[in-house]
Amino acid sequence: MRSAIAEYLNTYTPFELFGVSHWASILLFLFLVFWLPWFAKNHLNQSSQHQVGIFLGILVGINYPLWVILEWIGGSFDVSLHLPVHLCRLANLLLPLVMIKRNFRIFEILYFWGLSGVFQGMVTPDIAQDFPHFHYFRFFVGHNLMVVALIYAVVVYEMKPTLASLKKAFIALNAFLLLAFVTNLSLDSNYFWIMGKPPTASLLDYLGPWPWYILSAEFVALAHFGFAYFIYTMIEKYSIKNEVKP
Repeated sequence: MRSAIAEYLNTYTPFELFGVSHWASILLFLFLVFWLPWFAKNHLNQSSQHQVGIFLGILVGINYPLWVILEWIGGSFDVSLHLPVHLCRLANLLLPLVMIKRNFRIFEILYFWGLSGVFQGMVTPDIAQDFPHFHYFRFFVGHNLMVVALIYAVVVYEMKPTLASLKKAFIALNAFLLLAFVTNLSLDSNYFWIMGKPPTASLLDYLGPWPWYILSAEFVALAHFGFAYFIYTMIEKYSIKNEVKP
């Protein structure tokens, strides 16, 4: 089994940026992020709404552990590569607490982390494997579906991020940055792309050389967080408009 899984993980068709499978993931995301919260809010009872939320939380939550298990069975698990010291991996692990337990303190951080990450992840996904490889699904479940779940929490669970939430998310982001930096020094790793840019094309390519792109990324993160809050205000405005209709 070990050799079969190792061969599977390392045998794939290269991912094509803005190829058919990339566009398919974008279109599916856009459909789900608009349709699923609307459908659940207007056509499901509270019990069914929560069941859908639980399903989303579990699906995203097992995404990272399943990958680690496969790497471990395949004999390729590496502490310098596979720990949850990338932002979306940690967010995936925490999401079930939002979708199952409706934990607002975690939600108000993940909302900004998740929506910020999807902007780059959707346009320049950090994957090498194309459809139907496991890593193709792992990436888009861990990024796109997580955002669908967070928008679902806003619309259906009526969780409301605030400007104070934005501040907390930014402080938490920098605390995570420090954790990743210490981890990188200890393991000679490159978690959170602090010690060098990712091997695939990314927004960091336009933010200057190392280490200055880290400082530039702080301002980009704030801009992304601001846009995420703007999205929330648009959702809230639309919801209020529908509520006052005769």
